[in-house]
Amino acid sequence: MAQLLREAGCKVIVADTGVLGGPRGAADVTREEVARAGGADLSRLKEDADRGAAMSAMAAGAANIARRLHQEGKLDAVMGLGGSNAAFVMSAVAAALPVGLPKVLVSTIVSGDTRSYVGATDMTLVYPIVDISGLNRISRKVLANAAAACAGMARAPGVDSEADKPVVGISMFGVTTQCCTAIRDRLALKEIEPLTFHATGVGGRSMEALIRSGHIQAVADITTTELADDLVGGVCSAGPERLTAAASVGIPQVVSLGALDMVNFGPPETVPARFAHRLFHQHNPNVTLMRTSPQECAELGRRISQKLNASRGAVAVLVPRRGISQISVAGQPFYDPAADEALFESLLSSLRGSIEVREFDADINDPRISGAAADLIAGWLERRREMMVT
Repeated sequence: MAQLLREAGCKVIVADTGVLGGPRGAADVTREEVARAGGADLSRLKEDADRGAAMSAMAAGAANIARRLHQEGKLDAVMGLGGSNAAFVMSAVAAALPVGLPKVLVSTIVSGDTRSYVGATDMTLVYPIVDISGLNRISRKVLANAAAACAGMARAPGVDSEADKPVVGISMFGVTTQCCTAIRDRLALKEIEPLTFHATGVGGRSMEALIRSGHIQAVADITTTELADDLVGGVCSAGPERLTAAASVGIPQVVSLGALDMVNFGPPETVPARFAHRLFHQHNPNVTLMRTSPQECAELGRRISQKLNASRGAVAVLVPRRGISQISVAGQPFYDPAADEALFESLLSSLRGSIEVREFDADINDPRISGAAADLIAGWLERRREMMVT
C-alpha cells in the first residue's frame, strides 16, 4: 500500500500500531513510539496481555500522532488497513482530525455495523472482499483502488469555502421535511449557510460533534425525535448527550418537538415483544414507527427542559399545538392529543423563565413555525455580527 501511494506521487508515513509479535516491515513511526504517545509502555502492554487495554492505548497514541502531524502541516490524508483492531484504531484517528481531511479505512469489518467505527466522521470505507492476509488476484485490485482513491483525495484541489457565512445546523426527518426545508431556504436567502442533518441517530451525533468543534454558529433543532429513541430503546438514538452541545458551547438555538410522537424500529419482526400492544405505523418495509405514550411524552418534556435549562446562550422553544409531525395531525395515524398535551405540559412547566416560548395553533410544518425559526436565528446572528464589528 505504501508503495502504491508513493507511485501515485504521495509521501508516506507508516505507523505501526501492532503490539504482539514483531514488526513485519519497517515503520516510520514505531509501535514503541505509538504506545508512548498513548501514555503507555509497549513492553508493559505485552506483559499484561490485555488486548482491550493495549488497543485502547495504541489507538490513543495513533490519534495523538495524527493530530500532531496535521498541526505541523505534514498530513493530507490518513489510511487504516486491517481487521477490527485496525478499524478501532482508525476510529480514534479519524475523530482527532478535522472534517474534510480524507480518511480511508480498508477493513473486513466494514461490511457489518460500522456505527461504532465511523461515529460522526467523514470516513471512507472500503470492503476488501478477502481477508487482509497476503496478496492475491482479489486483494491486489481492491488495495490498488483504495490507494488510488486515497491518493486522489489527498492531492485534489481544495474546495472553496464560504468562510464568511455563518453556519446553522438543522435537524430534519421525513415527517418534518416541509418545515426544515423552508427554514433552510429562508436562511440561504439571508446569506447564512444551512447544514441539514437526518435525525437517524448518527445524524444527531454528527450535528452535536460539529457544534462542539466550532463549525456551527446556531441551531434550528426542529426534529428532536432521537431523544424518544434514546428513552424507549429505538434504533435512531443519538445517545444521552443529544441536545447538549449548543447548551454547553453557548450558541443560540431554536428548539421544537419534531417527531417526538414516534420511536423507530426496523422491520416489524424486529420490534421487541414487550411493545406488542402499542400503536404502530409502517413507514416502509424496513422502518416501523411506534407511537409514544403520554407517560413517555411527559418524560421527554422533562428531559428536554432539563437540557435547555443548562444553556449558556439564547434559546427559543417553538410549540406546535396542532401536531408535532406530519402523521400526528388530526386524521393521521399518530394523532393523540393526550400524549401531545403531556409533552407540552411537562416541558413548559419545567423550563426556566428566561427561555423564550412561542406557542402556535398549528402543526410543525406550518409556514408560521419555519418563518419564526429562521427569523429568530437570523436576528441572533445579525446581532452577533454587529457586536463583533463594534
